[in-house]
Amino acid sequence: MSYVPELNRLLATLKNEAPAGYAVGLHIRFAAPLITAHTYPEEWLERYTASAYGLRDPMIAWGLGTTGLARWSAMKIPDPFGIMEQAKEFGLKFGAGVACGPVRSRTIVGVARADREFTDTELVRIEQIVLMMHELAEPPTELTKAQVEALRCIAGGDRHAAAAAKLGISESALKARLVSARDRLLARTIPEAIQRAKDYRLL
Repeated sequence: MSYVPELNRLLATLKNEAPAGYAVGLHIRFAAPLITAHTYPEEWLERYTASAYGLRDPMIAWGLGTTGLARWSAMKIPDPFGIMEQAKEFGLKFGAGVACGPVRSRTIVGVARADREFTDTELVRIEQIVLMMHELAEPPTELTKAQVEALRCIAGGDRHAAAAAKLGISESALKARLVSARDRLLARTIPEAIQRAKDYRLL
C-alpha cells in the first residue's frame, strides 16, 4: 500500500501492537472492503479462504452487528465451524476485534497474540489506530472536473495520446490528472481508479 504513506504508517504501528498478526477490512460495502491488509500466517489464510470462513467467521458477524472493541474470548457469537479454535493452531490464540463506521461502510479489524490476552491499554491504542485508518480511507464524495474528464477518456478506450489531444493538454498533464485521481480514490492502478469512481458514482 505504498500509494498511501500515512496508511502504511498506521499499519506498521498496528503490526507492532499485534505480534501474531492482524486482518484489516476498511469500508466494507456490498460485502467487499474498499481496502484489505493482513499479516496473519499464510497457512491460516489459505485454509480460511479455501473453507470460505469469511462467510462464517464469528468475529465478522460480531463486527457487522455492532461497533466498538472486544476480546475474542468475550464475543458470544456461535462458532459451529470451530474457526476460532482452528486459528489457535496457527498462533492466533488470543485476539480482539474492532468495528467502526455505519453498517453501509463498516470497518472491521482483527488482531492477535500468541502469548496472552490484550490489555485494556493495548486495546484502546488499537482502537485509535483503527479509527484513524477508517477516517483516512473514507471514500471521496467528489473529483475535480479535470480528474473526471481524464478518467472518462481512458474509461472510454482512449490511449494517453488520444485522450490528451481530445482534452487539449499534454500527455504529461493527462498523466498528472490520472495519478491525482488514482491517489484521491486510494487506488493502485488507473483501471482500479476508474472502477472505484464508477462505484462511487463519480463518473
